[in-house]
Amino acid sequence: MKPLSLTTCLLAVLTGHALVKEVVAENTIPLPQAHAHNDYRHDRPLLDALDHGFCSVEADIFLVDGKLLVGHDRHELRPERTLAKLYLDPLRDRVRRNGGRVYRDGPLFTLLIDLKSDGQTTYVALSRLLAKYDDVFCSVRDGKVRRRAVMAVISGDRPQEMIAAENPRFAGIDGRLTDLDTDKPAHLMPLISDRWGSHFRWFGSGEMPQEERRKLHDAVANAHESGRRIRFCATPERESVWKELRAAGVDLINTDDLTGLQRFLSRQ
Repeated sequence: MKPLSLTTCLLAVLTGHALVKEVVAENTIPLPQAHAHNDYRHDRPLLDALDHGFCSVEADIFLVDGKLLVGHDRHELRPERTLAKLYLDPLRDRVRRNGGRVYRDGPLFTLLIDLKSDGQTTYVALSRLLAKYDDVFCSVRDGKVRRRAVMAVISGDRPQEMIAAENPRFAGIDGRLTDLDTDKPAHLMPLISDRWGSHFRWFGSGEMPQEERRKLHDAVANAHESGRRIRFCATPERESVWKELRAAGVDLINTDDLTGLQRFLSRQ
């Protein structure tokens, strides 16, 4: 990237450093394992995560009067906080600026979309919307995968049969540990996610028990053997836990602490 001219720098100062912040964000080193849980609760949805190098973000959506609104609960919803405005449009702009990637020459980016309202009706609206961004999102047509900058993965109330039947399809299904032995192709179920506390009793104090460490490593190995990535939600926000997740090869480390996880991963 060319250095900023004096005029550009002065203009950035006068406009609240907006241009400088954009340059800094796009020069951030991407962290493939960093996943922003409930990303929309940060001051700047998506943008804060990008500033910290995150390569995966999570957005919860509700279908309300034909619009896909982002929020954790219905009382949080606002008509202007749409999935397109907060995530899809900024991702498209970023991909176009960076030569077809979210981070220039960077890895695949993941948008995990949690369906909070009725899965079938919400997914129908979501599928139609994602099709308008076919230049941004990976897709599958007649069993053939077309790679793009961003992979959409559907969690929450997942209408699995409906998703599997779509052709073309612009999103995959977020599986569970019970799906480790599924025969679904990896392009249909590219990610395995599950709640940490449902499978592990260690929350970061002292050494991780060997039995639980083996269980973690086995789950990761099984997911990778079938070409899937793996993530655990509701993990403790502790470096001792992040170290075990990273050592085991967990693909996406879940956090609400963008700065803390960025510092941890950058040191490794």
